[in-house]
Amino acid sequence: MAVSKLSDQELTALCHRFRIQLVELLHAIQTGHPGGSLSACEIITTLYQRILNVDPSRPEWEERDRFILSKGHAAPMLYLNLAERGFFKKEKLKSLRQINSMLQGHPCAHKTPGVELSTGPLGLGLSAGTGMAAAAKLKELSYYTYVLLGDGEIQEGVIWEGLMTAAKFKLDHLIAILDHNKVQLDGTVEEIMPEPNLKERFEAFGWQVIVCNGHCVAAITAAIEEAKEVKGKPIMIMAQTVKGKGISFMEGKNSWHGSPITDAYYEQAMRELKEVLL
Repeated sequence: MAVSKLSDQELTALCHRFRIQLVELLHAIQTGHPGGSLSACEIITTLYQRILNVDPSRPEWEERDRFILSKGHAAPMLYLNLAERGFFKKEKLKSLRQINSMLQGHPCAHKTPGVELSTGPLGLGLSAGTGMAAAAKLKELSYYTYVLLGDGEIQEGVIWEGLMTAAKFKLDHLIAILDHNKVQLDGTVEEIMPEPNLKERFEAFGWQVIVCNGHCVAAITAAIEEAKEVKGKPIMIMAQTVKGKGISFMEGKNSWHGSPITDAYYEQAMRELKEVLL
């Protein structure tokens, strides 16, 4: 059951509402990961509210599309989308990161309807997604597997093992998306572990690479549509994004990878976000 009724304008407005809700949630609990959740907002929202063929009433439906949030710290944005799509009641969002909550700090497939893979330790998602895509090919099923990766995460060796394996088996129903905000937990990618010629490196590993604006729902949609036309190789969408997108003091700052949102910062963020609505 794919969703495609929202216009670009409506989908963009929904992304803005999610940004406001995310800041409200993380301020209320004084914990969580705002920076990477905000950078991935349009990517996750476009997938869940426009692209993914899933059915909340049948979360185990064999032919559903799979989505893996490999950069698991962006779980709050995933939860907002799962609730909007109807996997659980929106009231549950208030329990984010609380003891015994179904909405843990990182996605848990055992607790949360709609979560395909428990993630948190970075690097797991691509190899797991490769397995899911290989299963589809072996069973002659048509579903797509999407994996959202982070910049720091792709420094993990297991990512490159997954890249090689997916290319070997020509998994053209595997679409990885890199949330390419160029910032990781301890600093910029350039400071911590430079990743030069990244597009060419993915291509050298046998992947088709598409570059798009990761904060434009139309561009993301077009990139996914283009990816679905590729035959015989997996696809990497390099979505150009900004960490902390939408809030001036968070944008491009590694310090907002996982910092609590104080009252003063909350008030400033709300002013900036609500000004966009005027």
